[in-house]
Amino acid sequence: MIIHGNAESRMNMKIAVAGTGYVGLSVALLLSQHNEVHALDIVPEKVELLNHAKSPIVDREITDFLDENADGRRPLNFQATLDAAQAYTDADYAVVATPTNYDPKKNYFDTSSVEAAIEAVREHAPHAWIVIKSTIPVGYTAQIRERFHDDRILFSPEFLREGHALYDNLHPSRIVVGAPQDDPAAVEAAHVFADLLAHGADPAEKDRVNPDGSHGIPQLVVGLTEAEAIKLFANTYLALRVAYFNELDTYAESRDLNTKAIIDGVCLDPRIRNDYNNPSFGYGGYCLPKDTKQLLANYDQVPQNLIGAIVDANRTRKDFIADEILERVAGKEHPVVGIYRLTMKSGSDNFRQSAIQGVMKRIKAKGVTVVVYEPTLDKPDFFGSKVTHDLTAFKQEADVIVANRWNDDLADAGEKVFTRDLFRRD
Repeated sequence: MIIHGNAESRMNMKIAVAGTGYVGLSVALLLSQHNEVHALDIVPEKVELLNHAKSPIVDREITDFLDENADGRRPLNFQATLDAAQAYTDADYAVVATPTNYDPKKNYFDTSSVEAAIEAVREHAPHAWIVIKSTIPVGYTAQIRERFHDDRILFSPEFLREGHALYDNLHPSRIVVGAPQDDPAAVEAAHVFADLLAHGADPAEKDRVNPDGSHGIPQLVVGLTEAEAIKLFANTYLALRVAYFNELDTYAESRDLNTKAIIDGVCLDPRIRNDYNNPSFGYGGYCLPKDTKQLLANYDQVPQNLIGAIVDANRTRKDFIADEILERVAGKEHPVVGIYRLTMKSGSDNFRQSAIQGVMKRIKAKGVTVVVYEPTLDKPDFFGSKVTHDLTAFKQEADVIVANRWNDDLADAGEKVFTRDLFRRD
């Protein structure tokens, strides 16, 4: 259902945001254009940076917003804090955007940070609407409402790219908020929150034309569990696209075919299109690996073949890539493989669960020396492999340079570079 609310009449609320990662910080800055926003974090260094208009993460739009706020071009009502009472007291809405890493032993997201945030909110703001934006299992919000006997908890999935989180909030593909459909107060609160997000978006989005012919930002208020499923199924479909074109590339490489020519021909079909088709070392980053595994876990007692195959395909792709690299150093007495960047994407400083790490582990398991070029990592080693910030020395030392994504910094060592980045774009 597409709704069109009147956010202008619902401005100047006090909104608390728990967590200043990509999701929390981008939402906090978006909402602080028209509301009083307090962003809570437990890391003093991050709070200090934010209160001096410096971004703790790499995101161009976040940096621009903070710069423009500092010099008065874009006044924001935003403050970062370590004080839960300051953040939550008298809040109208509290957005929970804390990390939920996938726990392979429990076969479940670790939601302890979400629960701790909910308890802290309720200590200081018993009547605030809590909106969970952390990624959680399907069915979690209904369970937590029942466990905490709290009927003022909603869920709103995020659809953000690392390094472009604020941009994706300013230009959202859609806004989804989950609320019990038989609870009029919760449904109304969900509509209000959707309106707040839409009002913070780029004003030009009001005039955009969607593929179905509608205008503006699609806003959907659906059931709690449906909203959770939208998030996990959307990310699993993106992982499916990545895995599919990676397997196409594996086939073409194994048969000495031109992968790019095949992909170009396949993607001219308007039903397939030219998205998420650039081969890589596998899907990675913070969301896709954990979301696909969580969705597979949610299929317990439900028949499936495809979801499990997506998870398996990513592991198989890393095996293939590692074998291809090892072939290139076969016969060398003391081969050195250079890993160019641990990050998943250009324009990001995040390398949690990056696919290249899985490839790196497989290479090291065969006894090959690995050296890592990662300028954002201020450590002498990464899981026992030397880390360098000297690109020239790195290129000289490595027999093969492994790059999940091409960068022109590697142009003068092109004969050494192994990458499957055929289109040279994310």
